[in-house]
Amino acid sequence: MVYDSLLIIAIWMMTLFPLVALTNNAATGATVQSLLFFELVAFFVFFWYFRGQTLGMLAWHLELHSCTGHALTPLQLIIRVFAAGLSFLCFGLGYLWILFDPQQRSWSDIISQTKVVHAPAD
Repeated sequence: MVYDSLLIIAIWMMTLFPLVALTNNAATGATVQSLLFFELVAFFVFFWYFRGQTLGMLAWHLELHSCTGHALTPLQLIIRVFAAGLSFLCFGLGYLWILFDPQQRSWSDIISQTKVVHAPAD
């Protein structure tokens, strides 16, 4: 998550720098916050949908799979992003759930019917 956070911050900086330069003011407000939130969701959905992993997951040889055996759907991935946010907002309890679940699933795995698996190195 740390690797992906650094990439998201870089994307946000690339978005905010031009906004500040064009307006010569701080980029604030609901519109800017909505844009940054959209970029966050789009980052994860894009990488999970087209690669099955984010760049941070690639570094750790992890892949996202659907529990049903079908291809991951955009709706499933959007649900996963929101469930991950819920897991984080509950002081990480959704991620610590991996320690108690017999199948080692986080809340976002359970809610979105996905699973993170170790991928062999290429």
